[in-house]
Amino acid sequence: MATARKILQENVRLLRTKASRQAIGGTVIASAAVVIATLVSAYIGDHYQLSLQSIVAAQGSNPVLWVLDATPFVFGFWGQYTSTVIAYEAGAMVMDQTSELRTQTAALENRVSHESTHDPLTQLPNRVLFVDRLEQALHMAHSADVPVGVIFLDLDGFKEINDTLGHYSGDRVLKSVATRIQHAVEEPITVARLGGDEFGVVLPRLSKPAGVGTVARALRRALDAPYALEGVTLSLSASIGATVFPEHGKDADTLMQRAEIAMYRAKTEKSGYALYSPEFDKTSPHRLILLGELRQALQRQELVLLYQPILAADGSPRGAEALLRWNHERHGLLGPDDFVPLAERSGLIRDITTWAIRHALQDVAEWHRDGTDLNISVNVTAQSLLDPDFADVVAGLLASFPLPPNPLTLELTETTLLTDQTRALATLERLAELGVRAVIDDFGTGYSSLAYLRKLPISSIKIDRSFVSDMASGEGGEILVNAIIGLAHALHLHVTAEGVEDAATLARLVELGCDSMQGFHLSEPLGTAQVADWLVGPRAAGDSRVRDIRSHRAQRREPGAD
Repeated sequence: MATARKILQENVRLLRTKASRQAIGGTVIASAAVVIATLVSAYIGDHYQLSLQSIVAAQGSNPVLWVLDATPFVFGFWGQYTSTVIAYEAGAMVMDQTSELRTQTAALENRVSHESTHDPLTQLPNRVLFVDRLEQALHMAHSADVPVGVIFLDLDGFKEINDTLGHYSGDRVLKSVATRIQHAVEEPITVARLGGDEFGVVLPRLSKPAGVGTVARALRRALDAPYALEGVTLSLSASIGATVFPEHGKDADTLMQRAEIAMYRAKTEKSGYALYSPEFDKTSPHRLILLGELRQALQRQELVLLYQPILAADGSPRGAEALLRWNHERHGLLGPDDFVPLAERSGLIRDITTWAIRHALQDVAEWHRDGTDLNISVNVTAQSLLDPDFADVVAGLLASFPLPPNPLTLELTETTLLTDQTRALATLERLAELGVRAVIDDFGTGYSSLAYLRKLPISSIKIDRSFVSDMASGEGGEILVNAIIGLAHALHLHVTAEGVEDAATLARLVELGCDSMQGFHLSEPLGTAQVADWLVGPRAAGDSRVRDIRSHRAQRREPGAD
């Protein structure tokens, strides 16, 4: 500000100096003109002689010279007047521009301050301001003895939106999420975008520690509602972790770190919400280590496939489900729940899915050469299904091996299909043209509508194991299973029950008309070499469990049987 003012003052001084020089120059020229005119007039008037008398006579008798005599004074007065006017106008200009500079400087300082503490996309506070607000809330809480809540929130499946619809659409979703979070809770809160699709909430004055759970549930309800985006309806969920001062920490860093740990625990367990517990600290470093090692698991050939057979109700082999495992050198055989969420967050899920399909088809080709044809089911996540190149990748893999007709079935959850219904339907139709069947896995746990199910080119549904396991408990599981079987048959769909763990459940499923079953009662997951050996048993009818299936099936067909 001071430098700008000095520059303006220096410019004013230069203007005044320039005006004064012009006035002096004009005065000198006018004086010279008076002298020359006087001399010429005296010379001519004295018969071409020049003397002092003739000069005095010319000045006294020539009116033209009188006018010329006044011009130096005119120029001098003009110069003084102009200099005064310039000084006045320049002073006013200095004041105006100084005021404008002050306004612009203040606006620039406010803008820089806002940009340094706010997210440019959502205009929410960023991590810097979030920490500051949290520290202020903790300072007040120390003196007022009130609990303070910290919530970390991460969107599930947001990466698929960016990958399939583009970052512009992803930005629009983030803006909608920010608006929903801000209006989901009535009490004063601070909402911040911490980075990517992660948001934070500070609850500065909780009435009681349990209030953080109430707020978390309100946030989940607000975010679960569908998002309309250019004619496409999207469904998103969130994983939420929370901590409470002073129970889970007494400083901002500790509360934030533990809220993030709780958030990842909720994402891993797919529970939606988790309040921090000290036992979470035992698994958090484990997750971080696994994330780093997962990047090398593909190169080291540490991923393996196991196969759980699926039997038809008449006892014949119907197929097998490929179960992905990570043969970790220290932790042993890890299930998909231990690393698939990490793969989804790190962007490795596409490579892992491609690996699983390729190796499953390779095993099918080997069994086919040995004279055994078996259909294989592979689980697919939403990221893979919504990948615009996924159908082409599958087509290339199918062409890479000598395979029997229609050897591949893809298992998809209802949540996967609802992520982007239009794009999912388009991908499934392309896969159907390749002869690839689709199965809805964990049926009954999602929110798909019957109208949408009728549009999908699916051939079968799988009843979720939670319903099957509830059949023996008498808690309504059998009613739900019976209803699902009836619904599927009405839609001309095949029904498979997974999680068959005992003979009683197997018998009841056969009686209810379930088309096929899988579970530990029939067979544990098998290695590639064990599958062919296992198939010999069912075909020879030497397995007592298969005979049980056939027996129950026969009794169901005979009206007089007990």
